[in-house]
Amino acid sequence: MIKYGRAAVGLAAVALLGSLVAAAPAAADPSLASNVLTTGSAGGTAVAVGDTLQANLQASSFATFYSSATGTSGVKCAASAFTAKVLTNPIKPGTATESLTGQTFGTCTTNVIGTLGVNSVVINNLPYSVSVTSAGVVTLTGSIQSTVSLRTLLGNITCVYKASSITGAAANATTSIAFTNQPFTKSTGPGTCFGTAYFSATYSPVKDTTQGGATVYVN
Repeated sequence: MIKYGRAAVGLAAVALLGSLVAAAPAAADPSLASNVLTTGSAGGTAVAVGDTLQANLQASSFATFYSSATGTSGVKCAASAFTAKVLTNPIKPGTATESLTGQTFGTCTTNVIGTLGVNSVVINNLPYSVSVTSAGVVTLTGSIQSTVSLRTLLGNITCVYKASSITGAAANATTSIAFTNQPFTKSTGPGTCFGTAYFSATYSPVKDTTQGGATVYVN
């Protein structure tokens, strides 16, 4: 019979324990977890459900409703802003959801033939559903409608445009959301109103006003 001393048994136990530890998967590091929407930095503090997000047009830019994706005929606004309420904000990768509660346009001009000026650009049927993916894809869905009131030599005209969804892109480098040539189809309005309005606008920086205006990032 082979006999082992206590020291040998102890060393064998330590070696066995070491092999088991090495074979076990590493525990997840909670500090590496991040929500889709954070404030302060990418991977920063999670935006809380119920917080309000807000952004104005990027400095020196315009919100435009043009008659084509490559043209410059239409309505141009020097002021615009949106507000949204955060509904869900899961751990990345995933999709956060929001409710767009407000969107305004101001200081608008027109170069459409036969028009003299812009009375108003109003977004109807709010709120809209908003989704934001970890990849930075921002999608608005709902009965999206824009009503544009224009002045002409013969009086005011109203152009109503609709879309079921529009898509934008969020970028952390500029903490922005950009919409580019998103099509709206004319619902009602005279011939002066072009058949399709292509909407473009970049909003930056996006801020969490509930948290004192902290900048919002997408993860």
